[in-house]
Amino acid sequence: MSRIGKLPIVLPDKVTVTIQPDNTIVVKGPLGELSQKVDADINVKIENNQILVSRPTDQRRHRSLHGLYRALLNNMVTGVSQGFTIRQELVGVGYRAEAKGQILEMSLGYSHDIMIALPKEIKVTTVTEKRANPIITLQSIDKQLLGQVAAKIRSLRAPEPYKGKGIKFVGEQLRRKAGKSASAK
Repeated sequence: MSRIGKLPIVLPDKVTVTIQPDNTIVVKGPLGELSQKVDADINVKIENNQILVSRPTDQRRHRSLHGLYRALLNNMVTGVSQGFTIRQELVGVGYRAEAKGQILEMSLGYSHDIMIALPKEIKVTTVTEKRANPIITLQSIDKQLLGQVAAKIRSLRAPEPYKGKGIKFVGEQLRRKAGKSASAK
């Protein structure tokens, strides 16, 4: 049995879940509404203020989908009740970021500024303090979309291993390399 799949998802207060006939799960909460289509073989039930996910057989396909859909539903419940936040730090001389509504404008050491139009589901804020690296904060109820946007922003200037310059997640530990060393003749 799947260790993740067999865990029940406890529904917090003010979160409602409906199962539609086409096996689409709709989760509504104080922060918004999310929906997810679930494979027809996976059974989803709501009992005692909990969501239970089960599978019909122990086939490889059913085992893999069991844990997947349980995790997706858990992320939906957490998203509509608490939300998700990702913070990214711009490390480098002259790197800066500024949020203008749904457009994020960044200067990352290229010859031009980079502007990214963010989806309406994501809220962005930027903080720039003296003698500190600029920090971009992304907030959303959709964990998948939030991670995808954060990965896209990071890909514009991934951290390099020698000086550590680039866009990194706050608290991320980077593997550093030593670089050149003088010859000992």
